[in-house]
Amino acid sequence: MAETSRRSLFKAGALLTAAAPDGRKARPVGRHIAFGADPATQVVISWQQLEKVSRPYVRIASRAGEFGARIAAEVRTLKTEIGWQEGDHSFPPHGPDPMYQYYLHVKLDGLKPGTTYFYVVGHENCEPGEIARFRTAPSTSTPFTFTAFGDQGYGYNARKLTSLAADQGPAFHLALGNLSYAIHNGTPNVEGGHPTTDKYDAARWNSLFAQNEFLAKNVPWMITLGNREMEKWYSPNGYGGVKARFTMPDNAWNGSTGVYAWRYQNVGLVSLDGNDICYRNTANFDHTGGKQLTWLNGQLARFRKDPSIDFIVVYLHHATYSTSDGGGAESAAQQKWAPVFDKYQVDLVLNAHNRVYERTDPIRAGRGTPRKPGSTVNPARDGTTYITAGAGGQALDRFCKDAPESYLDHENPADATMRCYKKNSASSTETEVTWSRVRYRGYGITAVDVTPRTNGTPARMKVRALDEDGVLIDEITIQR
Repeated sequence: MAETSRRSLFKAGALLTAAAPDGRKARPVGRHIAFGADPATQVVISWQQLEKVSRPYVRIASRAGEFGARIAAEVRTLKTEIGWQEGDHSFPPHGPDPMYQYYLHVKLDGLKPGTTYFYVVGHENCEPGEIARFRTAPSTSTPFTFTAFGDQGYGYNARKLTSLAADQGPAFHLALGNLSYAIHNGTPNVEGGHPTTDKYDAARWNSLFAQNEFLAKNVPWMITLGNREMEKWYSPNGYGGVKARFTMPDNAWNGSTGVYAWRYQNVGLVSLDGNDICYRNTANFDHTGGKQLTWLNGQLARFRKDPSIDFIVVYLHHATYSTSDGGGAESAAQQKWAPVFDKYQVDLVLNAHNRVYERTDPIRAGRGTPRKPGSTVNPARDGTTYITAGAGGQALDRFCKDAPESYLDHENPADATMRCYKKNSASSTETEVTWSRVRYRGYGITAVDVTPRTNGTPARMKVRALDEDGVLIDEITIQR
C-alpha cells in the first residue's frame, strides 16, 4: 500500500494545492469512499475539511484497534467566489470571501480481496474520531446487491432514500448524476455549463456529503456526471469541481472525467458522460470529439469477450429512452449509443435526469419486446432494458402528456409518448411508443440482486424498484 501520489491539479486559480496551517478544532466531515478499477484490491477514501489542516492522513486495519501507519492524503482545494453564488442561505457579512472547500483523498492499492478493513481519518493535532469500514470485492463469485438513483440533492426525501439504500446491504451504490443540486435554477437550457446565468450555491455540496456520510463512509459511491456537474467556474469543461470532490477510476483515456470501466465479480460496469450527447444542455455537447464513442465500442467488446463476465451494466445521467417531460429522451444517444448497446448485448442501462421511475421493455433497434413486471428477460434474444431512476429526492417530473402511471398491481396498458430533444434547443419532437412498460411518479430507488452461475443454473440479475417506503413497485429478472 503506497502513499497516494500527487495528481496534476487545475492551476487556473480555482483548483489549488492547499497550504496546511494547524486545524486543531477542524473535524473531518463528509467521508465517502469509492472503488478503483479493481474493487478486490483498490479503494479510495475521501472526506472534507471545512478549514485548512496540516498533514491529513488515513490509518487502516484489518481488525479494529490495530491500525497501521499514517498514509498521507492528497488535498484538493476549491476556491469559490461569493459573487458567483446565489445561495439558499445568508452569506454572513464577516464571513470568508472567497469561500474555500478542502477535499482529501487517499488511494489504497494492494488490498486483500473479500476483506473487511477499518479506517480512521485525521490530521496533525486532531486525533482520529469514529471508526468506519469497507469491504473489498471477493475473488470468487458470490451473490451481491447494488443500488442506484440520481437527482438526489439534499433534504428529507433525499435522506430517506439513502437510508432505504442502506437497508439493501449494497456492495456499492451508483449515483446517477445531478448529485448536490448546487446548480439549482430550473430554467431550461441553463442547467449547468452557463456560469453567467446558472444559480449556484457551493455549500450544497457540504450538505450532500453530510447527509450521505452514514452510508457513503462504508459503501462505495460510484458517480456519473449530470448536467448540474458542469460547474464552469472551476475549469473550462466544468469538471474541475467534480475532480476535486471525487476520485473515480477515470480510465477511459488520459484525462477522462466520469468516463470509466470496472468490474465487480461477474458484472462489467461502464460509466458514461451523458453531457457529451445532450442536445438540451449543450455546454459540453460532443466535447470528446467522438473519443467517448470509440472507447465505448472497444470497452464493451472487451467485456463481452470475457467469459467470466455475465452481465454488462451501463450507467449515465441522461436518458436514451424515456417518456418523461422533464429531461426527455436524448435522440443523440439513440443514434450513437443505442446501436452499440445492441451490438454488444448490454443487459441494463441505468440513468436519471428525469425525476421519475420508468422501465422500458427490452429494446433492440428501437423496438421493444413486451415484458411485464415479474417476468424474465433474455438480453441476447430480447434486447437491452433501460431504467430511469431519477426520483432521488428532488421535485418530481411528469410523464409526457400526463401519460398514466403503470406499475406493479397498478398496470395500465395505455401507450405512452416519447419526447426527444433537438440540438441546441429545448424544443422537442413527440413520438408515440409502445415500449414504456412501467411508469411511477414518486420517490424511490433501484436495487439489483446479482446471482452468479452455479452448477448449471444461469446467472441472474433481479432488478427491483422500491418506493420511498420500501414497497415493491417493479421487478424483473435478467437472465443469461
